Amino acid sequence: MGITARGVGLLVAAVVLLGAGFRFAYPELTLLGAAAGAAVAYAALVAAWRPRLTVTRRADPDRVARGEPASMTLTVRNTGRLRSANLLAEDRCGERTVPVPVLRLRPGRDTEVRYDVPTHRRGVVPVGPLRVTRRDPLGLVALARPYGAAVPVWVHPRIHPLAAVPRGSGRSLDGRVDGVPHGSITFDSLREYVVGDELRRVHWRTSARVGELMVRENVDTSLPRLVVLLDNRAAGHPERVAGVAESFESACEAAASIVTAAHRADLPVLLLLAAAQPDTAAEAGTPGGDADVGPVLGPLDRLAAAELSADDGAVRAATTRLRQDRLGDTLIFLTGPGGRDELGHVGALRGAYPSVVVGVFGAAEPTPPGTAGLVVVDAADGAQFAAEWDGVRRW
Repeated sequence: MGITARGVGLLVAAVVLLGAGFRFAYPELTLLGAAAGAAVAYAALVAAWRPRLTVTRRADPDRVARGEPASMTLTVRNTGRLRSANLLAEDRCGERTVPVPVLRLRPGRDTEVRYDVPTHRRGVVPVGPLRVTRRDPLGLVALARPYGAAVPVWVHPRIHPLAAVPRGSGRSLDGRVDGVPHGSITFDSLREYVVGDELRRVHWRTSARVGELMVRENVDTSLPRLVVLLDNRAAGHPERVAGVAESFESACEAAASIVTAAHRADLPVLLLLAAAQPDTAAEAGTPGGDADVGPVLGPLDRLAAAELSADDGAVRAATTRLRQDRLGDTLIFLTGPGGRDELGHVGALRGAYPSVVVGVFGAAEPTPPGTAGLVVVDAADGAQFAAEWDGVRRW
């Protein structure tokens, strides 16, 4: 509850009048002071009455690429028995507020407001809750209350079409190294025949030698598995334009493009952020984590919620984990101008990952050729990276 400037003035006047009336025995002043105090108390009681409102939201759509249109439809219904008099309402949409007409809303009626959600920047835009302010008729006291839960609108990075994804490389059990776009079937072992096995899988030469039917077991040893490591350190993206690290935005676009191309090709892909990020959109997009917006669902949601971290040693820790776990065969490291100092740690992963490529965004000067023995692509933004990707994938 907040007392307006008018209410503060009237309350001070009430105290002064009451004090002067009692001190100098002026009943008129005492009466005026009592009336002023009673007016403030009445205003507080009126403002304390809580209107019964139901708020529903509908995002159309709730997930868009950066720059695509998105809108929010807000419906406010008066479920009480009285008119919602002396009410002012505004909805929160990111950093701005949107006025909502609820003044004198009749019982059982509703009002609907539709407005655009800003999508010019990548991120999670929190929409809501509705803030309803009730004032007394004299404007002495105002009380604001939240209604409804916040709803997120996920603004994904732009996705640029890629010609193809890198070829996979895996070591077969017979000693060869395969490089194929969609995996291959390699002999693994022999086992005894079980009723139901196909006869074409019987290894007749071994069966004749051991005296019983033996069946071949095959395994896919070279299905490409991509690992995308995104450098989300503030040190990796030192340059800012209007407070935004454009090199990081370009790296996010490149990561989204690679992940989308891999999914369309039915290839497994793993997106990793060098520095740990919050697991929920409430933590990522709402101060204090007070929005009931649910968990981050997929890689594009994670990219939308990704923020720069002050952990300067994140890339070194991430490369150590990648060397130990060997999560795939193709590693793609995306960074900014400040990430060149970490290319030595990335280059050390070539023994664990047969294919390693690096994308550096927003650098003023090109990366020297042969740095750490890696294939490095310098790109101004995600669109240029996608244009050069067709040549990169054949390294």
